[in-house]
Amino acid sequence: MRTWDKDPQAVLDWAFDWTKWLAASETISGTPVVTVDSGLTKDSQSNTTTKVTVWLSGGTLGTTYKVACRITTNQGRTDERTIGIRLTDR
Repeated sequence: MRTWDKDPQAVLDWAFDWTKWLAASETISGTPVVTVDSGLTKDSQSNTTTKVTVWLSGGTLGTTYKVACRITTNQGRTDERTIGIRLTDR
């Protein structure tokens, strides 16, 4: 699991880019599901046909939170990716 640093006061966006995983003419369909561990705030999310972006805020210094993104494609495939967000003074 890849882990990224975030300051507790920062409000930042993270992108889940599915371009390399998607087959030719395959796209994200419907609304992707982004889940965030309790204590970190998901402010919003958006997506294109190949990428899901989530805006995160808050969190407790010294804690690492998991953020998962699950998509379904127009060809019926489903997959999920998880990243870690580590709260640190920056």
